[in-house]
Amino acid sequence: MAKSQNTRQVILRSFIADTIALISFFTVTGIINERFIARMTWDQVFDARILGAILMVPSGRPYGLWRDWFMRHAVETRQSQIVWDTLSLVSFQVPIYAAILAISGAGADEILRGSLGVIVIMLALGRPYGAYLGLVRRSFGLPFEARKTMSLNVK
Repeated sequence: MAKSQNTRQVILRSFIADTIALISFFTVTGIINERFIARMTWDQVFDARILGAILMVPSGRPYGLWRDWFMRHAVETRQSQIVWDTLSLVSFQVPIYAAILAISGAGADEILRGSLGVIVIMLALGRPYGAYLGLVRRSFGLPFEARKTMSLNVK
């Protein structure tokens, strides 16, 4: 029974940590991209950030698991970690981001500029976000890179 309780606590802390990291990090970068690169109005930016935050709640933990899976392919070199962190971020977040822009009222040209802009941002921020996620996880008493305790196969 104690192990089951501990497992539930780890799952809850993992969900909270991954969600807080995603929302806090990408709200700021989203505002910068939407206003200054995609040239969206402040009303559209506000709508996109509200929708983004709502969508980040259910996608924060799945992204954390997605990233953990990608990072299992990385070796201990800095270059490998940068590549795998960046690939995981771009492949998971860009399709979601394009949908957020579309739902927020952005036109096709704004969606294209915004998506290209966020790809550039994510190429630059893939590893910094991975490190930030690790810091948030550690602040919740979780390991930086989840192997067993944060996987879907928690026993």
